[in-house]
Amino acid sequence: MIFKPLLKLAVNGLLLAGLLAGGQAGAVNLTVTHWADGMYGAPFAVAMEKGFFKDAGIDVTGFITSQGGGTTVRNAMASDIPYGEVALSAAIAAIKQGVKLTIVHGGVLSLADNVWVAMKDSPLSSIQDLKGKRLGYSSPKSVTDMVSTIALTNRGMLDSVERKTVGSLSSAYTALREGGVDVIYMTEPVLSREKDNIKIVFRSQDEIPHMTQTVGVVRSDYLKKNPKVIQSIIEGRRKGVEYLMKHPDEAGDILARQYKMDPKITKSAINDILSAKGTYWSTGKLDYEGMDGMLKGLVLVKAVEAGPFDWAAIVDESLLPADQRSKK
Repeated sequence: MIFKPLLKLAVNGLLLAGLLAGGQAGAVNLTVTHWADGMYGAPFAVAMEKGFFKDAGIDVTGFITSQGGGTTVRNAMASDIPYGEVALSAAIAAIKQGVKLTIVHGGVLSLADNVWVAMKDSPLSSIQDLKGKRLGYSSPKSVTDMVSTIALTNRGMLDSVERKTVGSLSSAYTALREGGVDVIYMTEPVLSREKDNIKIVFRSQDEIPHMTQTVGVVRSDYLKKNPKVIQSIIEGRRKGVEYLMKHPDEAGDILARQYKMDPKITKSAINDILSAKGTYWSTGKLDYEGMDGMLKGLVLVKAVEAGPFDWAAIVDESLLPADQRSKK
């Protein structure tokens, strides 16, 4: 009669010790930029619902988010597990400001979800048609500022297009509908939701083939003490990406549940991204060419100061599977 309770206590003690040794204590929330309104969170949604995080040794039950930028980095660094998949631009800015964080995996490696659109009846059909027109981007020093600046500069058109700040995507769409601008930025899954009302004028990826959007970061002091926790996150997310690629329709259903959207929209968004060239969701590997592209763009729009930037000093690939580590 005494044996079973004692055995149960012993097993529970061992489980608790294992969790503490791994740096994990119960269910956790992870920080993911633009969770519920961007495509960066899709692998996390799949990994959580399919149990891939649990299989890897961490019980992820939810996500913390923001509208991107420095807010997401601050949320991540202040969390119980100070990890997040954040915009590379925000990570670079934080590092430049002295925040001690480490990049541990690649996130979204292309601009496949980022397009520039006009209303359905617009005569505009290509980036060359923008001469003398008005383009709306979100805010100064933002990714949309940078992408539009690079694309138009490469085409020799920067001085011939009037660029206006239009704020959030909902505000930008209002400005487009009311005729305040001729073209705005738009991202998935909103693009799939609005596809019957708008037309794509040009795709950012066609103008800038290599640009990393997001990376996984962790507060450096936490990483040193809890490498197994971060490794579990990386592994669970990797399995989420692989499953998404093999089962896009099911992944669309999962994302619809997590984002509280129509499955037709999320499935369309996933298939749109998967039909684009190159890699969008990385299984962990970092694209240094794409990271350099983001850095150069940030310098161009004066979001960060020009100067040497040593990736090796802020990147730790040791927790990635061997086949995901760079040969750089």
